[in-house]
Amino acid sequence: MKRKPIVFCDFDGTITVKDNIITIMKEFAPPEWKAIKDDIFEERISLREGVGRMFSLIPSAKKIEIVNYVLEQAEMRKGFTEFLAFARNRGIRIRVVSGGIDFFIEPLLEPYKLLDQLFCNGSDFSGDTIRITWPHACDEGCDKDCGCCKASILRQFPDDEYYKIVIGDSISNLEAAKEAHQVFACDDFLLEKCREFGLNHTSFTTFYDVISQIEQQREIAGRR
Repeated sequence: MKRKPIVFCDFDGTITVKDNIITIMKEFAPPEWKAIKDDIFEERISLREGVGRMFSLIPSAKKIEIVNYVLEQAEMRKGFTEFLAFARNRGIRIRVVSGGIDFFIEPLLEPYKLLDQLFCNGSDFSGDTIRITWPHACDEGCDKDCGCCKASILRQFPDDEYYKIVIGDSISNLEAAKEAHQVFACDDFLLEKCREFGLNHTSFTTFYDVISQIEQQREIAGRR
């Protein structure tokens, strides 16, 4: 039986050109966020711990201001709308898997009718500072304390039934990339890690590049 293609697409730095968490921190967080970010990338602390600590630096009262700022600043990567149309025409399922936070992702994704296909972290504004919640925590196969564990989400789709494609950047997509049959990476970090682990990968700049490459995949060719 031919495997069904399914795409797991990152949001921050992938669907949007810039990482919205970093954009938010630069504008709204005190300088302490930079050391936390460095600790994440050097793998001294987990993504879950680091993201939680960074957002805890920002007052909850800033929510509306943050959302408006992200809506003004965010730039969608070229070809994203066309990629969605292409995938739907080919019968390719799409899941947006993000280490970002619901309160700023959902307003950006709502026009694309993808909210029912979104996996991301949650948020709680009932306290003095922003608290992040973790509805998609790691399963027994992951000990990385990811926050939104993309690898765990991928494992819900059996390898013998699905041809799994990961599209993303940065450290938050590495464990998911290890579970994928094909990886599209748009930054040097994930590309280098794909090479290091011998993963089937391709670089991309726009979603037009992704469309072109997927059209050549034998697992997917001819699906309408």
